[in-house]
Amino acid sequence: MSPDEYLDAVDEKRRPDVLALDALIREEAPGLDRVVQRGMLGYGPFRYRYATGREGEATLIGLAAQKRYLSLYVLCSVDGRYLAETYADRLPGASIGKSCVRFTALGKVDEQVLRELVAEAAAMGPQDAAGV
Repeated sequence: MSPDEYLDAVDEKRRPDVLALDALIREEAPGLDRVVQRGMLGYGPFRYRYATGREGEATLIGLAAQKRYLSLYVLCSVDGRYLAETYADRLPGASIGKSCVRFTALGKVDEQVLRELVAEAAAMGPQDAAGV
């Protein structure tokens, strides 16, 4: 499935927010390739390898349209914390997990703060990816 096919398949109710988030990510992180991976849109694909030798693929930023939430995954860390966690106080309309920002609608969160989060992650790149 291509990224455009993914977007076309998003539920009509969620599609406007997902399209807006896709545009936001592409504006703030224009150097990150867009792919579909693990059932979601991903930006900035990379390969990782654990010390054990286990390898896999992930994306620096992920966007998923789930039944109850929109989820933005940010696989970066800063000072031993996931980058998304450092934005928790600036995104009171969202539920923040380690690397995940969940919200019911784009209008429930500060879009400018999301822009800053995405831009910071893109500037860090996969060398700072965490949680994979």
